[in-house]
Amino acid sequence: MPARLRTPSWFALLAPGLLVAATGVGAGDLLTGALAGSHVGLAVLWAAWLGAVCKWTLNEGIARWQMGTGTPLLEGWVRYLGTPLYVFFLVYLLLWSVVVGGALVSACGVAGTAFWSWGEPEWSKRIWGVFHSLLGLGLIWWGGFRWFERLMACCVAAMFAVVLLTAFWMPGVDWAAALQGLLPRVPPPQGLGWTLGVLGGVGGTVTLLSYGYWIAHHERQGRRGLRVCQIDLAAGYTMTGLFGMAMVVIGSRFRLPEAKDPLLALELAQLIQQAVGPWGRWLFQLGFWAAVFSSLLGVWQSVPYLFAHLVHLRRRERGRLDAAAVEQLETTNEYRGYLLFLATVPCLLLGWRVQGVQLLYAVLGALFMPLLAATLLVLNNRPGLVGRELKNPWWINLMLLGVLALFAFLGIRSLIP
Repeated sequence: MPARLRTPSWFALLAPGLLVAATGVGAGDLLTGALAGSHVGLAVLWAAWLGAVCKWTLNEGIARWQMGTGTPLLEGWVRYLGTPLYVFFLVYLLLWSVVVGGALVSACGVAGTAFWSWGEPEWSKRIWGVFHSLLGLGLIWWGGFRWFERLMACCVAAMFAVVLLTAFWMPGVDWAAALQGLLPRVPPPQGLGWTLGVLGGVGGTVTLLSYGYWIAHHERQGRRGLRVCQIDLAAGYTMTGLFGMAMVVIGSRFRLPEAKDPLLALELAQLIQQAVGPWGRWLFQLGFWAAVFSSLLGVWQSVPYLFAHLVHLRRRERGRLDAAAVEQLETTNEYRGYLLFLATVPCLLLGWRVQGVQLLYAVLGALFMPLLAATLLVLNNRPGLVGRELKNPWWINLMLLGVLALFAFLGIRSLIP
């Protein structure tokens, strides 16, 4: 058993929000921001901060439910919304794990290749990808939650500081135009897709549900617990939004191809070297590695909670989610089995084109975020479930309605050829 670390009060306050920031920013979000900046310019900066506000709203609702009921949102879904939602989410979780796990492994492979290439780039990417996946497996299996928190905090500090420093050092940035880009405005027709991509891509999807297990480790509950959650989520999503805006600024200085392939990060690093010198390239590569490896670690550590809890809920094993319950969940065969699944199966699919899986994943993924917003509107407005003190106030309902409309539009648009 790993030694239990003493947690400073300020770190205990902010740690779950830092985990959200680290897990929610992956290679796709990073490259989407750079590509949007390259093709549309600084006019899309507002999409990064607005996307962060939307994800804060959803995660605040997840925390509100848990602080009011003592149970995670998954339990609310199963108990009050029935079997169809259970089946939908289980199928989506399995597909999401394969598709996103493969993307994370591939991105970590690219990040490793940027520092040291093992022969041909494609083979080097696979070698490094498998290495990072197994390294993440070992760290989660034997490291313990407190060590995981601290490692993730280091990755957040590295990716945040490095990417912001690179953006501010980038020559030729029109900072007056950047200030104007913070104000929401309708983009030109050719820029709508990039703007919506930045809006929807900030801050994760399924991993929003992981937040409930992280705050359970810190024994938060009730109205006071919700206030703490609102603070740490604000800190985490502020960092996420700033990170997204920094990537837009960096991308605005270069002409990049439209393909969102992880190998684009290597090309971007070369362009940064030409703009600011070799130190810029190495710093950016470090920030890219910290972003993608922390995202992999966060997914490997937290998504098995969701699968294990789904299995236990199907057996009608229900109860209050606290630190002891989460630690017990980590020792179950379901948690460890799914961790092994995440760390191995996506590696086996590297280089394969699983078009049927991708199509079904896209369809279910288009439904997930609107469904999450809708269920938070339904469940968190029932005083008999969350209590009168924690029932949604009017302004949260208004924000959730806006998020529901936005992600419903994004979902429909993603399904239209």
